[in-house]
Amino acid sequence: DGLWRVFESEAYGEVFNVGGVEEVTINELADRVITRTHSQSVTAHRSYEEAYGEGFEDMQRRVPDTSKLSRVTGWRAKYGLDSIIDDVAAYLRTTISL
Repeated sequence: DGLWRVFESEAYGEVFNVGGVEEVTINELADRVITRTHSQSVTAHRSYEEAYGEGFEDMQRRVPDTSKLSRVTGWRAKYGLDSIIDDVAAYLRTTISL
């Protein structure tokens, strides 16, 4: 819905965060996916250099901010992260063999 609102708006060339409003670390996200899907998966940690290569720089923290999207289009998040995880997991169960 948020993407469609941007497409239908007069905001040509603007940049918007279209996503959730909850800050979550990758570790927290992995734990929540494992818990909610009742997976037997375990997390594995790699060094930053091993994962991205020497010299690669990335932000260490991302804080979602959809206030501009809301201000320009009236969009508000309707679903929380847990319900999105549940919906994606249900979809994947019906489309691939796990």
